[in-house]
Amino acid sequence: MVQLEKIVSLCKRRGFIYPGSEIYGGLGGTWDYGPLGVLLKKNIKDIWWKDMVQLRDDIVGIDAAIMMNPRAWVASGHVEAFVDPLVECKICHARFRADKGEEIKKHEEEHSKESKGKNINVEWTEPQKFNLLVKAYLGVIEGKQSEIYLRGEITNGVHVNFRNILDSTRVRIPFGIAQIGKAFRNEITPGNFTFRSREFEQMEVQFYIKPDEEEGEKWFNFWKEDRMNWYLKLGMRKENLRFRDHTDKERAHYARVATDIEYNSPWGWSEFMGIHHRGDWDLTRHQKYSGQDMSYTDPFSGEKFIPWDIETSAGVDRSALFFLIDAYHEEKDRVVMKIHPRLAPYKAAVFPLVANKPELVDKARKIYNELRSEMMICWDARGNIGKRYFAQDEAGTPWCITVDYDTLKDDTVTIRNRDTTVQVRVKISDLSAEIQKSLV
Repeated sequence: MVQLEKIVSLCKRRGFIYPGSEIYGGLGGTWDYGPLGVLLKKNIKDIWWKDMVQLRDDIVGIDAAIMMNPRAWVASGHVEAFVDPLVECKICHARFRADKGEEIKKHEEEHSKESKGKNINVEWTEPQKFNLLVKAYLGVIEGKQSEIYLRGEITNGVHVNFRNILDSTRVRIPFGIAQIGKAFRNEITPGNFTFRSREFEQMEVQFYIKPDEEEGEKWFNFWKEDRMNWYLKLGMRKENLRFRDHTDKERAHYARVATDIEYNSPWGWSEFMGIHHRGDWDLTRHQKYSGQDMSYTDPFSGEKFIPWDIETSAGVDRSALFFLIDAYHEEKDRVVMKIHPRLAPYKAAVFPLVANKPELVDKARKIYNELRSEMMICWDARGNIGKRYFAQDEAGTPWCITVDYDTLKDDTVTIRNRDTTVQVRVKISDLSAEIQKSLV
C-alpha cells in the first residue's frame, strides 16, 4: 500500500493538487487543483456526465444555485439533523468528532509522548452537537443582513426543482435528475489530504420511481452494480473496492436503506460513493414546508403519488484522490501513474529529440498543433529525453511521441507506451487513430 505522503508529494510536484492559500499559511480543509489536477477532475466529471445523461434517455441535467432560501434547509432536515458529535481536549482544546475513535486515540498517544514519561491523563468534554452547515450573509447594510447557508450537499437543489423539471420536459417516471457541483461543510477535523475537506464537489443522480417496494429494491440494486462497474471500467482495481451497508444507527435521517462503495485507502476502507434509498422523504418535506404540490400523476393510469428517490452520490475529489492512489506504482527506476487513458490529464506528450535542432523542433511543433485540436496534448523540450519520459510517467501521460532524425526522412515517429515503456515506429498520419484506440 502506497504511503499517503508520497501521493501528496507527487501531487504538488507534478501540479495535481496544492494546499489552499499556501503562501498565507493555508486554510485547513481547502485545496487548489493545479494544471494536471483540474484536467483529471474535468475528465472524471465529463465521463460521468456522458454516461449518466448523454447516453441515457431517462436522466436529465440541472445546475442549481449554491445559495438557497434557508427554509429549504429546514425542510430537508439539515438545520436540525446535519450534525456531528464534537468533543474537546481539556489540555490543548483540540476538537474531534466523538465518533472518530482512532483519531482521538492518536491524539491521546501524542500527548503521552509529549509528557516524557509523566502520567498525563487526557480528559474530554461531553459530546456536543455541531452543525456542519456553513453560514453566509446576504444584504447591503452591515448588521441587517439575512443569514443563509452554503449548501451542505447538492441534493436539495434537485428536489426543489422537481416540479419545474416535470413541467418543462417530457420525463416520465422512472427518471433521474443529474447534477455536478460544489458543497461546503464546516468539518471539525478535515484530513487525509483531500478526502475530508470543507469545500468539495459532488456528482449525483436523484432517480425518481413509483413508490413500490419491488421497484425500490430493483432500482437500488441496479444503481449499486452500475456505479461499482463504472469505477472498475475506469481502471480501479477490484480488490480495492467493496460495498458496505449502513447499520440502522448510522443511516442518515432521510435514508430507508444505504450502501457505500469504499476504497482500501492508506488509512483504511473509506467511503467515496453512496447509494441511498431516500423514499419520499425529500419531496414530502418540501411539499409540507413550501405548500407546493410535489406529486406526480401517471399519464397512463391517472394514479397520483409522491415518488420515491434512489440517490447515487459520488465525491469528485474523493474519486480523483482514489484514482491517483490506485494508479501509483513504484518501479526500479521510476514512479509511474497508471491512470486510465480516458482520465489521464494529457493523452500524449510530443518531444523533439533535442531542443537545439530547429528542423526537429519545427516538425514536432507541427505534430503537436495538429493533435491538440483533437485532445489534450503536452509539449516538452526540456532536458534529456529520459528525464522527459519519467516526468510524463509521473504525470500519467499514456503516450510519448518523439520526433527524431528518421522522422525528417520518412514521416514516422517513435511512440512510447507509459505502462510497458515499449517503443514502436508509427506514421504521423496514423498517430491520432493509434492514441484514440486507448480512449474508448
